[in-house]
Formats: sequence, structure tokens, C-alpha cells
Amino acid sequence: MAALGWITPRRRSATARSVLAGEAAAEAARKSAQENEEAAEAAARAAEETAEAGAPAEPEFPVVGDVRAAAFFDLDNTVMQGAALFHFGRGLYKRHFFRKRELARFAWQQAWFRLAGVEDPEHMQDARDSALSIVQGHRVSELMSIGEEIYDEYMAERIWPGTRALAQAHLDAGQKVWLVTAAPIETATIIARRLGLTGALGTVAESIGGVYTGKLVGEPLHGPAKAEAVRALAAAEGLELARCAAYSDSANDIPMLSLVGYPYAVNPDGRLRKHAREHGWRLRDYRTGRKAAKVGIPAAAGVGALAGGAAAAIALHRRRR
Repeated sequence: MAALGWITPRRRSATARSVLAGEAAAEAARKSAQENEEAAEAAARAAEETAEAGAPAEPEFPVVGDVRAAAFFDLDNTVMQGAALFHFGRGLYKRHFFRKRELARFAWQQAWFRLAGVEDPEHMQDARDSALSIVQGHRVSELMSIGEEIYDEYMAERIWPGTRALAQAHLDAGQKVWLVTAAPIETATIIARRLGLTGALGTVAESIGGVYTGKLVGEPLHGPAKAEAVRALAAAEGLELARCAAYSDSANDIPMLSLVGYPYAVNPDGRLRKHAREHGWRLRDYRTGRKAAKVGIPAAAGVGALAGGAAAAIALHRRRR
């Protein structure tokens, strides 16, 4: 029965911890985006100049120059193939942050994530608990520096070009674009910066004196917590959610998608695809070789997907000998 719990995500409503996690993520995101403010303003001015010059723009959406609109993108399987946290764990193993046993656990979790095509809160929580125990006692600056390297090694080549183009359309229209993810805020911020986005909302890990304590502020930014983060950021930024867009692959993000006037289901799992069709939401699918109309299972899935994750773990272990 425990295995079935992984397969069937549970509906959750916002709790006090969800609100705390959302508000903490919004505050961290705004701080991380301050350095990019001048670049965002320059992009807005360039978009306005382009519009004035009569260059063609998107016929309906996004609206050029609408600064009260923004776009919110989920990360895992929406912007990037796979889960950022698992790729990050792989990079930490390479740097001797933990042992082969923990790597095998990360490999299994990544293989299951790819096979099932859905995010189960308990499964993702287990992965984050592992990550928190690994980084406890390390400096935030150290993990940020390592995160830059890990992005180049494991994440850059996994960005979906189609989703990246959607984000760029909002940037070209002079709008801000935010990642919204359960991944650590530090990892999310690095990815956002590398993609030229405004910033990121992510899970905030507690740190004292620049050192991780192994605890979270609130809870992981997942499900209802994402919606609370978007709501808090929109209020702080003076955005009108009815004019904003949100993009996700997972039914767990229906609370966030339901907040905005332009919800998109990108590479959707089965539940989200059904919900999107019932509510007239737009769909985009950039997967190849997948039965996207079903659950998002790779064409060569089954034992092959699990074997691939295990093979990656074994290969990494051999290279460390």
C-alpha cells in the first residue's frame, strides 16, 4: 500500500506552514532578483522601443509592455527534464558529500520520478529530507558555488527548448519571469540566472550565520505552498494575477495554475491534462518519444528506466574508484 501512495498524489489545502513557506520564498526571491532589476528594466525599454518601431508581436499573449503581468514557471519536467534536486544530489556525490548508499537512493528516486511521470508529496519530501541532512553544517556560499558547477555538468543540457522559448516571449514583452519550484531557493536562483529569468521562488532552508541548520522555513514549496508564494510575490510586486501566466507539468500545481488568468499545462501528467481540457487551459507538449497523452511515461520505460537510473549510479561509483 505504501507503493500505491507514491502513485496516487494526495490533495492538500494550504496550511499555516504552507503560507510561511510561500512568504519566505517570496521574500527570498525578491532579494535575489534585485541584482537583475536594471537588466529587466532595460529589457522592458527595448521591448517598448521594438513595439513602437512596428515590429510584430504576439497577437494575443503575452501583451507587450504589460508590466502588471508576469509569468511563473514550474521547474521539474516543465522547464527542465527530470528533478533539479536529484541532479544536484548527483553533483554533490561527485564531490564526496555523501556515500554510495545515498547515491543509490537518489538514483532510485530519479528513476521512479521519470517512470511514474508524477510528483508525490511524500516521495519528494523524502528526497528533500535526504538533501537537508547532507547540506547541514555547510556554508550557503559553498553550496552556491558548487551549484554553479552542477548546473553546467548536469542541468544545462536538460532545459526544454520549447519552454525556454515561452519564457523568452514574456521577457521580450518586458515582463518578469519567475521559476516556482520545490527545489532549494539557491539552486532555483542559479537556474533562473543562467536562463536570464528575473528570479526564483523555491524552498527556503534555514541558515544561521551563513551555515545550514538542516531545517526548513515552513515546508517545501510544493502544491498549495507554491500558490501562496505566487500570491505573496504578486502582492509585493503590484501584479494582477488575472493578467499573469503560469506553466506546469503537474496536477500538484493546479492551485498555482488556478490563480492566474493564463494557465498552461506543459508536458502534462495525466491528471493535469484531463483538468486542463475540462477547464479550457492551453496545452504545450515538448516531449519526444513519449506517450504524452497518457502519463508521460518514456516510450522505452518500464525496467529500462529503472535500469538507467541504477546504471548512472554504478557508473559514477566506478569513476570515483
